[in-house]
Amino acid sequence: MSERKIVSGTGIPVIGNDIDTDRIIPARFLRCVTFDGLGEQVFADDRTALEGKHSFDLPKYQNANILVVNNNFGCGSSREHAPQAIARWGIKAIIGESFAEIFLGNCLTMGIPCVTTSAVNIKSIQNLIQENPQIPLTLDLEDLKVKCGHYSSTVKMDSGAKNMLVSGKWDTCTLLTKNIDKIQTTSTTLPYLAW
Repeated sequence: MSERKIVSGTGIPVIGNDIDTDRIIPARFLRCVTFDGLGEQVFADDRTALEGKHSFDLPKYQNANILVVNNNFGCGSSREHAPQAIARWGIKAIIGESFAEIFLGNCLTMGIPCVTTSAVNIKSIQNLIQENPQIPLTLDLEDLKVKCGHYSSTVKMDSGAKNMLVSGKWDTCTLLTKNIDKIQTTSTTLPYLAW
C-alpha cells in the first residue's frame, strides 16, 4: 500500500492569496492527452512574468518537495491538471492556510497531503525557507505536526483524508489489485454481472 505518514525534504514557498488553477497550470496546457510534461509548465505564465525569479525557477529550490502556500490555494476551475503539474514538478505535500475544496480533493486522489495551519505559522515557515532553502522540513501526518529546522507547529487535516493517506486507502488502484480475488468472488454473486 502507498501509505503517506511522513514527508521530509526541503520546502519551496509560493507567496500570495487566491492563487488559482489557471495560474498553477494555464489553460493552453489542458489539451494534453497525458499529464506527462506538465511539471515543466507549472506556473508557466507567472514564471515568464517574473523572468526567472519565480520560486519554481530559482536554483536554490530545485530539489524541494514540500510546497508552502497561503490562503485559498488552488481556487478557480476544477482542473486536475493543477495538482498533476505540481506533483510532476516534484512536490509531495502542500502546507497552506487554506485550499479550494476541489483542488484539495484532487490532491487527495493523487496521494498528495494538503494540511493547513495559521497565517502566522505559514509566514514563519516561508521566511525560514527563504532564509535557508536547505533547512530540513518534515510533515508528520500521524501526529499532525510540521517541523522546519527548530521551528514546529501543529497542522490540521480532515480526519477522513488523514486516515486515507496514513492507511494507504487513497490509492484505489492498489486497493483493487491487492483485493482482486475478493472482487472476483463478489462479482460472481452479483446477478446484474451474470453473463
